[in-house]
Amino acid sequence: MKILLTHTPHMRDNYYGARALSGLRSLGEVVLHQGHETLEGATLISAARNCDLIVADRATAVPAPIFDGLSSLRAVLRCAVDIRNIDVVAASSRGVLVTRAKPGFVESVTELVLGFLVDLNRGISRASAAYQAGEVPIARMGRQLAGTTIGIIGYGAIGRALAPLVANLGMRVLISDPHVTVENPNFRQVDLPTLLAGSDHLVCLAIANEATENLINAEAFARMRRDAVFINVSRGNLVDEAALASAISEGRIAGAAIDVGRAPDQMPTPAIAKLEGVIATPHIGGLTPPAIEAQALHTVEQVSALVSGAVPDGAVNEQSWTRRI
Repeated sequence: MKILLTHTPHMRDNYYGARALSGLRSLGEVVLHQGHETLEGATLISAARNCDLIVADRATAVPAPIFDGLSSLRAVLRCAVDIRNIDVVAASSRGVLVTRAKPGFVESVTELVLGFLVDLNRGISRASAAYQAGEVPIARMGRQLAGTTIGIIGYGAIGRALAPLVANLGMRVLISDPHVTVENPNFRQVDLPTLLAGSDHLVCLAIANEATENLINAEAFARMRRDAVFINVSRGNLVDEAALASAISEGRIAGAAIDVGRAPDQMPTPAIAKLEGVIATPHIGGLTPPAIEAQALHTVEQVSALVSGAVPDGAVNEQSWTRRI
């Protein structure tokens, strides 16, 4: 079995790790990408020549021409949950299996949301930056989280982890998700307009797809209270960035914290990140050893299943997989 691992050396250190790489090597011949730029187009085809499998990092796109150029390819395993930059239709038409990794980052992202909540409402990073700049910051009144209302948009794995934690802090919990039924009686399920109007803090955790493109737009920000804060740790394309910039610049919301955006590698857009009232981090929500290793080791489990002739957990197009091992 010949396996291409597309991660650059930096991505390999930060997002794959020695234990997973060792596990991958125990299953076949591993080809490592030694360049510092993301593989794409002809360079990806060249690197994957004669490979049976591609284990792809989140930044590496696999469009239709890649499948056309790799007749030996049997499967593409994404070391992430998001597979939007893999052309699954093209893969299926060529009989190539596509898999995604499990969401091993739930706890790490949930913790980042808690940090954002405290920082947005108490001004920790703002005061720290002022002190580091040689200034004495103005002591501003903060907002206690207990007794306030948090609105969670999207009740998937992270939403289900976050809701009880903030409830234990004494916060009222509103949840908007048209695709699930919230059974916990301590949480109130509402439609999105009601959630936007009734929350002190809004956390965007919705899935990213065509239906949720620009879900949080100018109309959504207009429904929010002026003292409300907005947090996005899901995907940048859920938010109309021009509307977010206007809402922040014009003081129509009290602040925002973002770990994602429309810049490369799903990072916050610099023009948004530099605005006063915005806390931005470079897509670090899942960047902790347990979170990264969980996803990397899942790809090793998937390769092990493939080697044994089984369909791996996380397969998204099993019915079209004809290039079986």
